[in-house]
Amino acid sequence: MSTLHDRLAGQGIELPKAQSSVAAYVATQREGSLLFVSGQLPRHEGGMLHQGLVGREVSEEQAVACARLCGLHILAQVEKACGLDAVRQCLKLTGYVACGPGFDRQPQVIDGASNLMLDVFGETGRHSRAAVGVASLPAGAPVEIEAVFALF
Repeated sequence: MSTLHDRLAGQGIELPKAQSSVAAYVATQREGSLLFVSGQLPRHEGGMLHQGLVGREVSEEQAVACARLCGLHILAQVEKACGLDAVRQCLKLTGYVACGPGFDRQPQVIDGASNLMLDVFGETGRHSRAAVGVASLPAGAPVEIEAVFALF
């Protein structure tokens, strides 16, 4: 029986180190069989992968890459909290996209993380979702994503 770690390795996916909280919150919170993962930013090598508003300073393609990186950080938090093999189902992603007026492709941006969940978990990665446009995000991030998982 193959593990999720085998699936990640087979797809050439390497998880980043789980990041510590930077304010008065915890990165994950478990309640019964639910794991809540706080919003993750597209941090890369000490900074943001890209910074600015999507549709202005950040292209849609770059924003999709940021969403995927947020998804990788979510998975790193899950791994640290309980291990990826404890996941029964990805239940929900909530994605925030920093963008200017008129940008309406938030769902396509957040697909970067949604598609990652499908790649990693298969059908149990299928989830409900919100994709919300906002005026700004912490540290100039173009994307932030939080998640809820059901555990075994």
